[in-house]
Amino acid sequence: MASANSTSVRLRRAWFQVHKWIGLALAILIIPLCLTGSALVWDEWVNDALNPQRSAETAPRQSAAFYADAARKALEPGETLLSLTWPEGEGAVMATAAQPGPRRGRPVRTQIWLDPADGHVLDKASSGEGAVRFMHILHGSLMIPGVGRQIVGWIGVAMLISALSGLWLWWPFKGGLRRGLRWKRMPTTSGNLHHQGGFWIAIPLAILSFTGAWISFPAFFGAMSGDADGPPRGFRGFGAAPVEQVRLSPDAAIAAARPLAEGPLLSLSWPTRPDAAWTLRYEGLDGPVTVADATGQAMPPPPAEPESTARLMRRIHDGNGMPVWWQVLIFLGGLVPVALAVTGVMMWLRGRRVKGSVRAAFVDQTSG
Repeated sequence: MASANSTSVRLRRAWFQVHKWIGLALAILIIPLCLTGSALVWDEWVNDALNPQRSAETAPRQSAAFYADAARKALEPGETLLSLTWPEGEGAVMATAAQPGPRRGRPVRTQIWLDPADGHVLDKASSGEGAVRFMHILHGSLMIPGVGRQIVGWIGVAMLISALSGLWLWWPFKGGLRRGLRWKRMPTTSGNLHHQGGFWIAIPLAILSFTGAWISFPAFFGAMSGDADGPPRGFRGFGAAPVEQVRLSPDAAIAAARPLAEGPLLSLSWPTRPDAAWTLRYEGLDGPVTVADATGQAMPPPPAEPESTARLMRRIHDGNGMPVWWQVLIFLGGLVPVALAVTGVMMWLRGRRVKGSVRAAFVDQTSG
């Protein structure tokens, strides 16, 4: 019995060292990753709050061709119109255009927000600029070119270990759940905050850390899950070269697609190579309606593909399409670890001071 207790004590001490040094080593990196993760749960709201000039209090009432012509007047030489996006109700119509130049990495687009009443330009910006875009890059790669995504992935692995080891260390050595939930388990407020906050966020944080690592290492986890190679079907045309001369007008493409959809139009994308087809997305349809530019023939949405594991991991991680309660947990899962990092450092510094005081007292006693 004594041997078993001794083994448990040694194991607990070993895991405590792992937990402590992960927290201390990653404290500076965890803070920006977690804060940006919290903000990006509601990135659209944040974007709207930071850019009130893009809002409008009327609903679109002009034709697609009208908005297309208004957007082209604001384009720079060499830019090509790619799509129009309508708001759900009141709001600006957003036009997206391809910028000229070589296409390396993620394509940079020009975005133009148009007044829904008369089409005048409310705002114009590059898709690679803005606070929300900065937060996406910081959260995904720490602004480090090349290897940043892999670094973030390994931080996710470390945070997973930290969350699970912290949950195990939280459990009282003697006693059960009720004893563990007591507030005054530690002699300091920072220690009690660390214990209680860590317990309540441990499981959500472990899930977010695991899904973040999955996103950072898609090839490794894809081989394990059996996901097919390549991006989802809806993303395979992203960055494709636009067709220079189209035969159909935007309104003609909409008219051809209308019999296949009942809900309001959400977006219209110009033909790109090699398919040369207009792509229209409607509310209530799981996939896009396509219209061949050469013939005007409309095709219904293709059968829905089963959701890949990679896509599910991303939805769990960023909260897109997830229940509100999970989005709130993701938000807290970004804020609480910041508090854990701060309180963990405070506990470590206090421990060093205590050890220093004990060592100094011992020296005084032995020297006297």
